Amino acid sequence: MSLEQLMAFSVTADHARQEQVWENVNRSGYDEPYQIRRVLTERAVKASDKRARFVGLAAYEAAGGNVLHDLFEEDGGGWLEDIALLDRLVAEKLHTEAETIAAEGWKWIEIAPSFPYGYDHGLRRLESEPADLTVEEQASLDALQAEYTALQEKYEGADEIPDEADTRLGELEQALAAFEDWPHIFDAAAIPHAGAFVSIDTDGTVQVARGYVRREDEAAFAAAVVEPDPESGPATPGSDDGAQPTPPVQGSVITMAGQVPPDEEEDDAIRPLPDRLVIELTAHRTLALQDAVAAQPQVAMTALLHKLCLDAFHRTYGSCCIEAGVRHVQLSIQAPELKESASARSIAARHEGWRADMPTDEAALWDWLVALDDASRLALLAHCVSFGVNALFEKVDRHGGPGITSHGLQRRLDQADRLARAVGLDMVEAGWRPTVDNYLGRVTKGRILDAIREARGESSVQLMDHLKKSEMAKEAERLLEGAGWLPEPLRIAAVASPSDSSDAPSEPLPEFLSGGDEESTDGGESEQPHAVAAE
Repeated sequence: MSLEQLMAFSVTADHARQEQVWENVNRSGYDEPYQIRRVLTERAVKASDKRARFVGLAAYEAAGGNVLHDLFEEDGGGWLEDIALLDRLVAEKLHTEAETIAAEGWKWIEIAPSFPYGYDHGLRRLESEPADLTVEEQASLDALQAEYTALQEKYEGADEIPDEADTRLGELEQALAAFEDWPHIFDAAAIPHAGAFVSIDTDGTVQVARGYVRREDEAAFAAAVVEPDPESGPATPGSDDGAQPTPPVQGSVITMAGQVPPDEEEDDAIRPLPDRLVIELTAHRTLALQDAVAAQPQVAMTALLHKLCLDAFHRTYGSCCIEAGVRHVQLSIQAPELKESASARSIAARHEGWRADMPTDEAALWDWLVALDDASRLALLAHCVSFGVNALFEKVDRHGGPGITSHGLQRRLDQADRLARAVGLDMVEAGWRPTVDNYLGRVTKGRILDAIREARGESSVQLMDHLKKSEMAKEAERLLEGAGWLPEPLRIAAVASPSDSSDAPSEPLPEFLSGGDEESTDGGESEQPHAVAAE
């Protein structure tokens, strides 16, 4: 054992774990110090994780949690070893935060460390107005803004900003950001029929989204909400003005999603990909394709006209890639990281930009659209059309039920490929990377080796074909980094299929889509997704 290897083992004081890891890495030959550190800390959570920042290291250690530290290298605060304890502390603190917000009178509070992309689809969002600043608060805001502007102007042309000035600019930015998140005022009559989502932001702070009305509460909401008195204005949540807030009638719901499935059996066979995995992969592709279509208005226009012409002239009402209407395509099955993907962030930012400019009154909206210039109208059209893009794989209904048919699924995927070619979609550029969690840990050894063979060649396969499944998946993640390799569901077919024609015979599904009734290789039964409304 070299000195560098010995230093790497100092990350943990668990001698049994040290011996176990040394035996494994020494036998396999993958014994670099960074690999030893990674294996020793793979069961822990980084101190930079948003859950750890939310709870705080002091609270975690006070509850009996152990923190691993690297004695010889910068470790960013270390690794929290007791994940179960951390999750319990997160749930308790979120519940405490939710109780404070529930005192405002909301009907329900839903809490989770993070919510998936599209969690608020189908919910009414209440209108609100920022609360007015007091004289003292406005003076503080003006002073902060003046100091920030003066510092920026002072060092605008400087090659280097002094450390103290740079630190002060960061403090000012944080203080100004607090004013941007100023509390909003909602109609007091609406609050008892609406709720809020409480989660953790990426920086470890509490993230609260208030003012959502569920479909089952729409009738009561419509009956209770009246036009506000122009003299008194809307009431502040939890205030004594207007109707008294109703206590929450539904307790907070804690959802812990995104658990990594256990390793499947050691198996070298090449089996069809599990349905759930293909659905998750195509959910990534659907979101990236929606974002790409929204950025190319002319393609969006062609796609929309193509769909409308099929409906008007060929009467081919059925499964299509563009679900014009436009209805939001729901991603019922998705990987936990989808919400934080570059595509999701891009779509959310663009949507909020349009929402901020768009009037809420229906008549005013028509006049506003008429006044838009052609470039803005095309951009808005592309954005709206993009929400109807559906490139999702679904489990085929083989018994004539209401689900999608084999021909309908193939037609949708062929159209998605054509659309992807038109916008130049590249899932590597969209940010997808093969990892243990999103692919490599959920397929057989044979598929892992095939991926390495395609990306790095046969020589790399021979170096790792003796490894156990879990070790092989981790090493494959490292080897595939930067290789630009994609699993088949994320690739674009080289030639468009003729199945877009209503007269075309049903084509057999590609190999990765076939065998949907076989046992899933992710260790559980495949899930049947909800049928698309247009089917």
